[in-house]
Amino acid sequence: MDKKLWRVLAGLFALALLAALTMPANAQMSVKEKPAMYSYVANWSIPRAQWGEMEKSAVADQKILDQAVGNGTLVAYGGDENLVHRQDGETHDQWWSAMSLAGLLKVLDQFYTSGSATSPVLASATRHWDSIYVSRYYNWTPGAVKGGYTSVSAYSLKADAPDDAVDTLSKNLVAPLLEKMLADGTIREYEVDTQAVHTEAPGQFVIVYVSPNAEGLDKVNAAISETLKSNPLDGPAFISMVDFSQHRDELLRTNAMFK
Repeated sequence: MDKKLWRVLAGLFALALLAALTMPANAQMSVKEKPAMYSYVANWSIPRAQWGEMEKSAVADQKILDQAVGNGTLVAYGGDENLVHRQDGETHDQWWSAMSLAGLLKVLDQFYTSGSATSPVLASATRHWDSIYVSRYYNWTPGAVKGGYTSVSAYSLKADAPDDAVDTLSKNLVAPLLEKMLADGTIREYEVDTQAVHTEAPGQFVIVYVSPNAEGLDKVNAAISETLKSNPLDGPAFISMVDFSQHRDELLRTNAMFK
């Protein structure tokens, strides 16, 4: 086949996939964009002998975080232990979310002022890095999650992906699926994040959801499989925009609070 003709056909196929994702609401559920929600995530690689001290540190920080939720500065906070360790990855993280960057940084200042940010257990970390994310597709059920599970899936867009690729995938594919899981109690929270402060290359996005138990992970995976069977163009549409060589997953054990 002539290369020029192949490029034309490939372009038409891509347009067909995008059309499938953006079909009218009466044919496919769509979720609207929300006001920006910001999240600060502090990642730590803590020596195994100090993991117990990390738990104590999280309890000590809870007073600041609870006050911030109570006065409206934060809408959520939590901490995670990584269950699938990488040689260059984190063992623990702490995060909090607000409807403004000012809210995030106000809480960060409180941690610095209290001395929490320079505690002995954090000083024992072999690696540390921070990220600030922004999400416009998210939802949660209010209340605490104790010993839940968080699934994190990180993706990078292809260089030729549309400028609105994350919006298109979020509102027409990812968020509708996770809204159903939230409504039936399978998950307690979800969000689609991009970096607000680009410490990594632009074009990355992260799909996160929190399940109250391990069974929820299986239910979400089953729902994804069923969605792809029922809507056979959704999978190729996702693949057409995403560079899967850069895809990475994390599975975390989570304690969290949602306002």
